[in-house]
Amino acid sequence: MNENRKLNIPVLMGGVSNERKVSLKSGKAVEKALQEAGHQVTTVDVKGRRVPDLSGLHPDVAFLALHGEFGEDGQIQNMLDARGIPYTGSGPDASRRAMDKIASKRTFVLNSIPTADYFTLESDEGMVDARNRARQLGFPLVCKPADGGSSLGVAVVKTEEELDGAVECAFENGDRLLMEEYVRGREFTVGVLDGEPLPMVEIVPKQEFFDYYAKYEDEETTYITPVALIESVYRKALKLGKRVYEALGCRHFARVDLLYGYDGQLYVLEVNTIPGFTPRSLLPMAAEEAGMGFTELCDLIVRLAAREQGGWKTIRKAG
Repeated sequence: MNENRKLNIPVLMGGVSNERKVSLKSGKAVEKALQEAGHQVTTVDVKGRRVPDLSGLHPDVAFLALHGEFGEDGQIQNMLDARGIPYTGSGPDASRRAMDKIASKRTFVLNSIPTADYFTLESDEGMVDARNRARQLGFPLVCKPADGGSSLGVAVVKTEEELDGAVECAFENGDRLLMEEYVRGREFTVGVLDGEPLPMVEIVPKQEFFDYYAKYEDEETTYITPVALIESVYRKALKLGKRVYEALGCRHFARVDLLYGYDGQLYVLEVNTIPGFTPRSLLPMAAEEAGMGFTELCDLIVRLAAREQGGWKTIRKAG
């Protein structure tokens, strides 16, 4: 059977997380791209914490455009595995580790991957302990939910007086927090596609911090590629992105966010296993710099998933 055969692809989008709006945009963009590639595509709006009945669609592979909870945390991946439906992106374990910023941090440390100093805070821990540990870490620091995405609930805390408000806001988006050293420097992202790094993209927000507004609403946020960086540092950053991808056990694609500190060191921030999928999103932007258009990118991803997870066997049975 020819691997160029067109596929039946449900695009799962929407979801139950606070990133639903972004997910719907990603899903519609993916739908259009896969249709342009000649596939049979159906969008599926996921509105609960279960996999919709896809049997009537005879799926060869599902494209996951779900961001955040019940998208990137391994839950839907487990359910699709149980049903024997191939899907795009990382498996349950890698998804869970990447979504859980505390688990990611521990993986980074175990694998000698450079990352900023941090401590964790549970919802049942008191503010007195939080203040003491924050003083030890030092201000400014970054306060973020351990399981969130799109920088929701994230704040740069410059002084101890700002800590209580930042913690309260972060806990509105999760039960566990990560308090992280604030590294001053330039922010980059390394897309990884089929295990190999794509050209880097530099992120230059107009405001101090690359938060939800800067990511999705501020038209003054600038993305630069190709980036101006010392060649040796550039190569090191690409290798670091690949190392992180492998350490977490990712597959098909992911996006690794990192900082190049003013101290001359690289620091890994986090990994997105299902980053934004619109033509203006960062992973597609990096792919475009490598000479791959958005339609070609989406087509390659579904073919990777079908090939690696048994989708071609499904096609043979259906054919």
